[in-house]
Amino acid sequence: MVKTFIDWATHTITYSSAGHPPPALLHHDGTVTFLDQATDPPLGARPEHVPRPEASTAFTEGATLVMYTDGLIERRHEDIDVGLTRLADALVRHRKAAPEALADSLLADLLPPTGNSDDTALVIIRL
Repeated sequence: MVKTFIDWATHTITYSSAGHPPPALLHHDGTVTFLDQATDPPLGARPEHVPRPEASTAFTEGATLVMYTDGLIERRHEDIDVGLTRLADALVRHRKAAPEALADSLLADLLPPTGNSDDTALVIIRL
């Protein structure tokens, strides 16, 4: 699970991740930041309840927040960093696309042509 709170007044995103791939923030200049400063084990993985970590980051108008499930980036026998790099490269390549077109391009670029054995969900928000 990933939780994000977008504060439009202060242009910040506060987030927390429970065993989920980090959201990606595509900046207007084409750089990509993975929101990975507040990660924790999956929900229910600890025997006792403890507060989840949260982190915040600033964004500028026109940035794009991309949240996705592991099926979009993970491949068997491949380090997750390879999939994250593949996602970042695709985001940079298609950075000028509108959110719906960006989603279509990411799915076309990142899903294996032979089909995917894992669930894939994708949420894109233009900030």
